[in-house]
Amino acid sequence: MTIDQPSKHALPVIAISMGDPAGIGPEVTVGALAAEEVHQACLPLVIGDAAILGKANGLLGSGLCIQRISEVSKVSVRPGIVHVLDLANVDWHTLERGKVSAQAGRAAVEYIETAVRLAQSGQVDAIVTAPINKQAINLAGYHYVGHTELLADLTNASSCTTMLATGAFRVTHVTRHVPFRQVADYITKEHILQTIITTARGLQRLGIEHPRVGVAALNPHSGDGGLLGREELEQIGPAVQEAHALGIDARGPHPADTIFVRAARGEFDVVVAMYHDQGHIPIKVSDFEGSFTITLGLPILRTSVDHGTAFDIAWQGVASPQSMIAAIRMAGQLAGRPSE
Repeated sequence: MTIDQPSKHALPVIAISMGDPAGIGPEVTVGALAAEEVHQACLPLVIGDAAILGKANGLLGSGLCIQRISEVSKVSVRPGIVHVLDLANVDWHTLERGKVSAQAGRAAVEYIETAVRLAQSGQVDAIVTAPINKQAINLAGYHYVGHTELLADLTNASSCTTMLATGAFRVTHVTRHVPFRQVADYITKEHILQTIITTARGLQRLGIEHPRVGVAALNPHSGDGGLLGREELEQIGPAVQEAHALGIDARGPHPADTIFVRAARGEFDVVVAMYHDQGHIPIKVSDFEGSFTITLGLPILRTSVDHGTAFDIAWQGVASPQSMIAAIRMAGQLAGRPSE
């Protein structure tokens, strides 16, 4: 294959939603597309605003050429070219970089909606999402607490969960964007069991035939026999037992201060954490820049960066694209290559 004779079938086509234009999404997108390894994994197509991407491109001095296209069929292998399905929905002159705004929130959701439609229609093989800001999308009238809930709504997914990963170290969560004071109210047998099932089935779809699912405790020392809380006895333990009855290799509850060490050493294929920080902290300490997320339970394949919009460093040219590179590479790997 030469650059003058691109093959639209040699690699999977991956739609990359640009994220909140006021945040680091445009920068990490351009930064990732400047990496040769990304183009070896897939045919990337950015869903975003070409003018904003051009500004990010100039900021980074990447030397890439931003090329607008009108349809997915025009995506091809062109070294140095970034193909963009341009929604032209951001005004650079009124966009407040590094700040929450309804304009940016609305644009970010429109990128996601377009990417999902392309995936549902089979025009792209997977989607990768740059970060959005929850306040911004809510200001724009989209009342979701994150990407996962929005994607579940757009795809009519009955149950899904976001898995953080770096290498073979993986974590899913029973609760994510829930105030800590309310976490224990959500730790029910039903919620835990559904998360275990969604996690196990998701890993099977990713090629792990018999996933070993470690389940974390909520309380210190796994509740110490009820002295430090009864969730392990009344909710988590019964959920693990029922998962076993369904044929899932679920184990626990295990104390949270040791289960992640055991997982990192290879004892589990994934850990089900009870709440956001319980699962996020070990992954990010393990490999902050190289970690990424995969949403399990969706009818489409979606990966994402493992960080937020980082308004404090946005549009300064210092944001690392490593998580975006990892997310795109994984999407390309999971989408697979069509048979010859």
